[in-house]
Amino acid sequence: MVKMIPDKMGRFAKRPYYEAKELDCECERLIRELLQKRHGKVEYPVMTDDLTVLIEQHDAELDNYADLSGYGDDVEGVTEFFPNRGPKVSISERISSDDRRENRYRTTLTHEFGHVKFHGPLWAEKFATGDLLDRRSHANKAVSKRDNILNAPQSDWMEWQAGYISGALLMPATAARRLVSDYCSPRELHGDIHVGSDHATILTQMLMERFAVSEEAARIRLLKLNLITTTIGQASLFG
Repeated sequence: MVKMIPDKMGRFAKRPYYEAKELDCECERLIRELLQKRHGKVEYPVMTDDLTVLIEQHDAELDNYADLSGYGDDVEGVTEFFPNRGPKVSISERISSDDRRENRYRTTLTHEFGHVKFHGPLWAEKFATGDLLDRRSHANKAVSKRDNILNAPQSDWMEWQAGYISGALLMPATAARRLVSDYCSPRELHGDIHVGSDHATILTQMLMERFAVSEEAARIRLLKLNLITTTIGQASLFG
């Protein structure tokens, strides 16, 4: 059972606390089960259609072509929760209808799924206890801004978790680590790989190609898995 701790942001009485490895394990389980069921095998990259099915399989309505301009120009996804039915996920039409933003669309889909799967129970409890007296327009919504889709600060725990979940679904830890190991082992790279190095650039490109993600998403995932580092002297997974 997930550990619950006080929500210092005040949105809920308590909120879930996840270790990164817990999110990695659960996301990998979810995506592997989905791919096995739909295709009879687990292969990457995960197709965009699989991501929409993942959302819909969790009792969520999906609007891929929403006008979210009323929330602000920087909002690209909104998940709204209701007392008597499943949530509604809305993705900005500006990214879903633009082929050049396919990678951003995919990361937004998985980010919003994070809210559906991992945060939906928080709203369900509020509805069940009648504790949704807050009538602000955003009280029953998770509103995801462009800059927080991938790498929100940890102080914004809900957006940070959803961002981590996005990377963990698109680039499962086992496959990402294997890719890095296969690159590092024959080159005898047993120490830290700095984010600014040529090796880090190559690994970022490899993740981009393998998992169909943006350069930013690949780099952030490598950093969060401690496969590359911003500091010198950090422990290496290959030491």
